[in-house]
Amino acid sequence: MEKENFVLSDYMGSRIGNVVKGAIKSSFTNPKEAVIIMKYLMTSKNAKMKRDNFEKNGEHIPSFLIASITNNCNLYCKGCYARANHSCGEHMEDSQMSGEQWNNIFTQAEELGVLFILLAGGEPLLRRDVIKLAAKHDRLLFPVFTNGTMIDEEYLKLFDKKRNVVPVLSIEGGRQQTDDRRGAGTYDTLVALMDSLKAKGILFGASVTVTTENIGTVTSTAFAEMLFSRGCRALLYVEYVPVDKQTKHLAPTAADRAVLEQSKESLRSAFDEMIFISFPGDEQYAGGCLAAGKSFFHVNSNSGAEPCPFSPYSDISLKEHSLLESIHSQFFRRLKDSGLLDGEHEGGCLLFEREAELKNLLVSCKSV
Repeated sequence: MEKENFVLSDYMGSRIGNVVKGAIKSSFTNPKEAVIIMKYLMTSKNAKMKRDNFEKNGEHIPSFLIASITNNCNLYCKGCYARANHSCGEHMEDSQMSGEQWNNIFTQAEELGVLFILLAGGEPLLRRDVIKLAAKHDRLLFPVFTNGTMIDEEYLKLFDKKRNVVPVLSIEGGRQQTDDRRGAGTYDTLVALMDSLKAKGILFGASVTVTTENIGTVTSTAFAEMLFSRGCRALLYVEYVPVDKQTKHLAPTAADRAVLEQSKESLRSAFDEMIFISFPGDEQYAGGCLAAGKSFFHVNSNSGAEPCPFSPYSDISLKEHSLLESIHSQFFRRLKDSGLLDGEHEGGCLLFEREAELKNLLVSCKSV
């Protein structure tokens, strides 16, 4: 796959089709799953029609959202960005949105034609109430980015019954790399969990935080084969964002990103029934940064509408405003008009690199 000929949207469309076809083949003995898959394919078309209708009226609706449904976590991962910027910690429940409020946001998202909502945290599975509510919105797909340690029999039953909620397991490479960052025993817990998910025929994905220390492992064919053989059908590479000067050496360099790019091309060719994408690297194929409502935005656990998780700045609250009003907030509008989301994009996080300009823009919005 030649880099200059690669179109991210085309790739995602074709690969999702391959994954769905594989799921349908495996579901001949499970009619329930086949019905759910076909229903989602139809829902995807209807959602696009809704977004297209809004577009005709001058209202651009992003195709997906990232929702951090909790600011609590049961792990203390090294270099955690959420803990460093104080958007995650202990005893912060009072500031979190209620299950009812999240349920209302999911309903609004359906009505606008949003296709899927990535559930994050903290550790999202600590909000069992919100996960159960999400599962009822079967016109939406909910990838749940989880460390995997909270998945019990009740959650396995929910993932089995409600196929619109898809676990995406965080893993950092091999046993030593994963345990070093996430805690002793985490790797073995994840491998056993993958085997349990595969045994039940539950589709799942994996998420890797790419650093200078693990890039060789996580971009290897052997690593992808290990995940694929255990049932994983999507691998998301998230480039590490340094939380302070002491961890800056862990952030992928331009040379590392070139390695990641070449490896993705090879893996995409080798594994037809798997999806490989990177964030923010693949944004270079989509005309710049996709945040602030261009293709997505982030809702934090306290209702703030932010450009993305790595850009935790907001001028509007979903406790007081609708989802549509948040999409067109003054901050988002001025951010898109400023050109900060555009320009040369060779990988890396544009908004993180332009943090000072972003803060100045937010101050000017609040002073109006």
